[in-house]
Amino acid sequence: MLTLTCADRVGIVAGVSGFLAEQDGFILDSQQYADLETGRFFMRVVFTAGGPRFPADRAALVAAFTPVAERFELDWGLSAADEKPALVVAVSKGSHCLNDLLHRQQAGTLSARIAAVVSNHEKLRDLTEWHGVPYHHLPVEPGGNADQERAIEAVMEAAGAPYLVLARYMQVLTPEFADRLAGRCINIHHSFLPGFKGAKPYHRAHDRGVKLIGATAHFVTSDLDEGPIIEQAVERVDHRDSVDDLIRIGRDIEAQVLARAVDAIGARRVFLNGQRTVVFR
Repeated sequence: MLTLTCADRVGIVAGVSGFLAEQDGFILDSQQYADLETGRFFMRVVFTAGGPRFPADRAALVAAFTPVAERFELDWGLSAADEKPALVVAVSKGSHCLNDLLHRQQAGTLSARIAAVVSNHEKLRDLTEWHGVPYHHLPVEPGGNADQERAIEAVMEAAGAPYLVLARYMQVLTPEFADRLAGRCINIHHSFLPGFKGAKPYHRAHDRGVKLIGATAHFVTSDLDEGPIIEQAVERVDHRDSVDDLIRIGRDIEAQVLARAVDAIGARRVFLNGQRTVVFR
């Protein structure tokens, strides 16, 4: 699988597809998008060997493609289509998002691999370890957020996990930590951003008599809940639904939206585009 982004110009698709044809590469799926506002181009190509000229290994394929990449000044990556990137999941006490991700991993339907779980509480250890995933209790001491975040980074490094997923992790990351994880940290927010940010969103939504509630998965930035959006969903509610009903419905949406975002990241379908994202379906 080849993923790339670059400044838009004539000939990129022809250059990539022509290269693959010359190498006896057989294209299975190809998606591209040109953003006329930002002048950026995005492409994802899944291909396989189609003849005897196809390079024998990944290193040979990288070497052969490098001149094309340099010609178009590509920011690119090459990976096996079934290669699942590793991630660390951070949780507090809420289990619904973590449980859903672990179940999908056990069922073999998650496009990423949960390498470890970290938490500022012990509550979800049994659930995590039942699924055979290492659990790290990293309490947050008063004024010790930075120390705990360095411990999280150590777990990520040891696990070879470039991504951190905040699955209802009830700690605000320091701006420095968020900046270090730019484009690699995903959060699930329990409302349809940008509405009802902050504490008790379902209570405030109920007070306003909303007819739709939802959830948003987004990249984390140093601006709280303002990062580029990856996935969203909504569910219709009405006047009969209590706050508890909204919370119950909302938790289901949160789990589904986060799983779809993680799947998109794992399948390398997500590209940062300034304050927005390009997400290929």
